[in-house]
Amino acid sequence: MRIILVLTVLFLTFSANAKPQTPPDELDALLAERGLLGRIGEVSHKMEAKASELVVNAMTFLGVPYKRGGTDASTGFDCSGFVRGIFEQTAGLVLPRKAVEQAAASQKIERADLQPGDLVFFKTGRKSYINHVGIYAGDGKFVHSSSTQGGVRIDRLDSGYYSRQLVTARRVSNNLKGMKVTAAAAKKSE
Repeated sequence: MRIILVLTVLFLTFSANAKPQTPPDELDALLAERGLLGRIGEVSHKMEAKASELVVNAMTFLGVPYKRGGTDASTGFDCSGFVRGIFEQTAGLVLPRKAVEQAAASQKIERADLQPGDLVFFKTGRKSYINHVGIYAGDGKFVHSSSTQGGVRIDRLDSGYYSRQLVTARRVSNNLKGMKVTAAAAKKSE
């Protein structure tokens, strides 16, 4: 059942992010002439693949219970521990521990620019600060560890509760403040 869900999400992610083909313009011609067009396409493809890998990896943890302060699948995750674990395991990036710190260490993007693998941040309950985070999965959905719903699950950003609580959308880059790259990830990029 999980495999069917993961494959469905992957299909929706790729179909939602498909871009129409446009004829090459002058910039494309210049980039092609200098041999850069292929390199840009290569980097873009690698980034999309890593984002998809993040989402697929996150989906494998569906149903893992919520645990305040949790950072491990065997005992349970809280929201920021889940996001941190997924990024470390998949991309070799060690994000800060708390949701508010993860928001500060990532780059703000517009909600309309969300892509799979981006982070979404919320102020839940009566808190006056960011206290919840999830990973955008595409098609208006995100994966997160919910304290009120019992663990790792998928929800819609446009659901009444989450649409009202959403504070910001952000993108993780390995050159932003507060980010560490693990030795394994550094070795992969060589």
